Amino acid sequence: MGIYEELKERGLLAQVTDENEIRDLINNGKATFYIGFDPTADSLHVGHFMTLVLMKRLQQAGNKPIALLGGGTGMIGDPSGRSDLRKVLTIQDIDHNIECFKKQMSRFIDFSNGKAMLINNADWLRGLNYIELLRDVGACFSVNHMLAAECYKQRMERGLSFLEFNYMIMQAYDFYYLHEHYHCNMQFGGDDQWSNMLAGTELIRKKTGKDAYAMTITLLLNSEGKKMGKTASGAVWLDPNKTSPFDFYQYWRNIEDADVMKCLKMLTFIPLETIKEMESWPNERINEKKMILAHELTELVHGKEEADKAEAAAKALFSGQGDDSNMPTTELENVSSEGIALLDAMVIAKLITSKGEGRRLIEQGGVSVNNEKVNDVYLVLTKESLKEGVKIKKGKKIFHKIILK
Repeated sequence: MGIYEELKERGLLAQVTDENEIRDLINNGKATFYIGFDPTADSLHVGHFMTLVLMKRLQQAGNKPIALLGGGTGMIGDPSGRSDLRKVLTIQDIDHNIECFKKQMSRFIDFSNGKAMLINNADWLRGLNYIELLRDVGACFSVNHMLAAECYKQRMERGLSFLEFNYMIMQAYDFYYLHEHYHCNMQFGGDDQWSNMLAGTELIRKKTGKDAYAMTITLLLNSEGKKMGKTASGAVWLDPNKTSPFDFYQYWRNIEDADVMKCLKMLTFIPLETIKEMESWPNERINEKKMILAHELTELVHGKEEADKAEAAAKALFSGQGDDSNMPTTELENVSSEGIALLDAMVIAKLITSKGEGRRLIEQGGVSVNNEKVNDVYLVLTKESLKEGVKIKKGKKIFHKIILK
């Protein structure tokens, strides 16, 4: 089975141009492909994780990845999948976020000895002459055709800024520039990027008379049709300082039963033969599947040692096995002789954003301390209890230990 057939069997492919040509290129390691990452935050998140895994698969099959960091496009903001205008970031914010991305990407992609490239489109976009761009690139685009694109249609009623309207042109120009300067012949992305990617293949054809190719992957949704990687408190980040390895593990350990096999196919490197065997397991083994999924993905992002620690901590909480030394922990200093209010401790531990949120959680029965449900919003954690460590449970899935330093 070639890599193209494997991607199809894993349910990753959404749309392709010129299927026969794409199959030949990637199965024979002839693709130099790019995926773009706009630095809208200081960490990659689970939404990026799927594309990083795809890049890793294709690189292992002999193809050459280009990770394109959007130091230029990030200054505009992609309207795809958005109902409102993205926050406009400063150049300083964008450049800082790019440095954060670079460190995380190296866990997935081998950049050694020219096996992959890490490129910033600020190198050509920030210095573009606007009139020159309009003449050389803008003339290749039909406004009527652009407005028919799904990424723009969904924004027309609420308002589409001229700033965002230019995003498709910038992304298409990226592909053209990479094609001309780095021999890039293929672009990959999520299926919400299809219109932008077709614009790039068309621009290359009009400007050079050559063919280039595009392929989108199926966006990973949960059983309710929502994007994976979202929680009540925000995104699931790949930076361990924003989402701890334990919380990352717990996110995958607690996904809906209906999503487990889909995630095993699309996100892990477990052989398809093994996954097919797992599909025949009885329903009673669903938690075993979830543990395998959680460990595999945590190991991919944070390494085996952190994955083993997260698994041990989870077993300590739910199975009575192991110890809780690897549970996310906050150490407190300068606690008074009376102790500290539970709500204050939860704010410090970033379990809640405000005391008001904490009061509502307690009133709704959503907080436990050392396995006892809390009813008193004024509960104080004593200094003695903090010396031993206090375990706080928020909702059904979030655990945290608070201890006196």
